[in-house]
Amino acid sequence: MYNVIATRHIPGNYLASEKNIQVEFFPGTGDMREWILSNIDNADGMLITLNEKIDREIIDRGRKLKVISTYSVGYDHIDVDYAMERGIIVTYTPEVLTDATADLIFGIMIAVARNIVSGNNLIRENGWKAGWNPTFMLGSEIHGKTLGIIGMGRIGKALVKRASGFDMNTIYYSRHRHDVPADFTSLDYLLSESDYVAIALDLNEETYHFIDYAKLSKMKKTAFLINGTRGKIVDESDLAMALKEGIIRGAALDVFENEPVTNSNPLLAFPNVVATPHLGSATYETRDKMAETAVTNLMNVLNGREPLYKL
Repeated sequence: MYNVIATRHIPGNYLASEKNIQVEFFPGTGDMREWILSNIDNADGMLITLNEKIDREIIDRGRKLKVISTYSVGYDHIDVDYAMERGIIVTYTPEVLTDATADLIFGIMIAVARNIVSGNNLIRENGWKAGWNPTFMLGSEIHGKTLGIIGMGRIGKALVKRASGFDMNTIYYSRHRHDVPADFTSLDYLLSESDYVAIALDLNEETYHFIDYAKLSKMKKTAFLINGTRGKIVDESDLAMALKEGIIRGAALDVFENEPVTNSNPLLAFPNVVATPHLGSATYETRDKMAETAVTNLMNVLNGREPLYKL
């Protein structure tokens, strides 16, 4: 019998269907970190989400720990290198959320370009008084415009597919050229030529605050920045400054430097910013598949088999 601690209840019945584990869940009250530190000493495995920071202190306390399974594609919340030094396998859930995230990125891009959120709010606030007229709430088209994708991993490739349905001219910047129906360009060219700049990067030391004021200044004044991958890739202070100065037309953000976001975040003061609360993978189908993958990863390691996805 293996002892497992789980920080959150996840969709599906995957944990409950396993017979040779004893699972202890965070009770939902109290300090999560203190609960982990108090319960990890006897755990063979742990199932976490991207909200829990797993650092050296926690890893050292897990004297029996064999596997950390994160219910996420991102893993910057885990000290992966130190876990590996300790012989602990770290697993994650890539691929299964690619399409849902790409759909969301396209959704918020269309929303900010066509004033969908502002229009919805106008009606709900009883502000639609004048009816239709030729210059009312004009937005920017998606069809036929240039989409610049920064990064060409799974999500970048999924965005290329979706862009083809809108007859967009798709260009991309990446460390390497990829076999995709899009033009490989320099970063400067992408920033200066794109009508929509979509971030599709992983977060690491090189990409932290990758999008700063200098890069935003190279974009068209009519362009939009779209971020649905990692919040810390964008320097939010620089983005707020660029929006205030009219350097770009707007932004659509599903992720932020610090989450959850409150209405004190300066970006939310701009009507040309569409913000969603980290909904990239938030579909019934994807979250269920993530749960199945995370539990399979966990159990495979505990039972001496290869996990589906490990770092």
